[in-house]
Amino acid sequence: METKPNKLINTLDTFGVKCNFEVFGFEKISEHVPEIDLSYRFDPETTLSILAGFANNRRVLIQGYHGTGKSTHIEQVAARLNWPCIRVNLDSHISRIDLIGKDAIVLKDGKQITEFQDGILPWAYSNPVALVFDEYDAGRPDVMFVIQRILETEGKLTLLDQSRVIKPNKYFRLFGTANTVGLGDTSGLYHGTQQINQGQMDRWNIVTILNYLTNNEEEQIILSKMKKLNNKNGKDIIKSMVATADLSRSGFMNGDISTVMSPRTVLTWAENYLIFDDIEYAFKLSFLNRCDELERPIIEEYFQRSFGIDISDAKVANVKE
Repeated sequence: METKPNKLINTLDTFGVKCNFEVFGFEKISEHVPEIDLSYRFDPETTLSILAGFANNRRVLIQGYHGTGKSTHIEQVAARLNWPCIRVNLDSHISRIDLIGKDAIVLKDGKQITEFQDGILPWAYSNPVALVFDEYDAGRPDVMFVIQRILETEGKLTLLDQSRVIKPNKYFRLFGTANTVGLGDTSGLYHGTQQINQGQMDRWNIVTILNYLTNNEEEQIILSKMKKLNNKNGKDIIKSMVATADLSRSGFMNGDISTVMSPRTVLTWAENYLIFDDIEYAFKLSFLNRCDELERPIIEEYFQRSFGIDISDAKVANVKE
């Protein structure tokens, strides 16, 4: 792993945004650098915030509805900077021990001994790595207080169990994604999220909001990944798929339904359509079957409004090259 980013990045060519500051990346791709998705579309405001995080060691929190691509956005910026990037999902099962480390029995010279093994946090903190905390607002209180210390750019990580103090690597970077802005689940849409200590929220230098793509942008992304649908009939189908997803998002935000179609779900729907050659069956497998049974009539109506046909009568012709 390289120790210093020394490759100047042309952000306008690479990301489509112009920065007032210089952005450097690594020359070589190392083990933990994400793969580049050439079809990825960057949101200008979010991209600028993430680049500021990498270039100026800002702690960046991205807030938005699930399925908007918050974590992927960070990964795709890191991929183009050749910056190692690790994601940790702060669900209720992640504990302080998982982050810090624990004693483990290892075999050395044929003997079993107890040895402390670092968790992801000491390792990442000591290396030029971008650490991303997904579902930041769902973390347990004991975990959040561990994170609070490293939110300070010069904060040292103290491991009391080992009487060890770790200084941050100069190129360690910290990002977070959240469905709320630390005030808890005021909308009723995200059960399990917590109110975040405002002293901790103050330590995030940049908080940005990422919303869903426009329908046209999403259609272009799906089309770029599904070459077999690049014909008139296929484009019409993708347009109707994205329209269905858009209706589900509006319904989700209004509290009419509790499950939303992300761009990833739309892509899965398109892939399943090519496998089964049946738009209704692919829709059921990709999305409808995992929705609340009481909400399915609403979602079926979204399908009907987008495709102009009843879901029970949906028949779509084969897609020809």
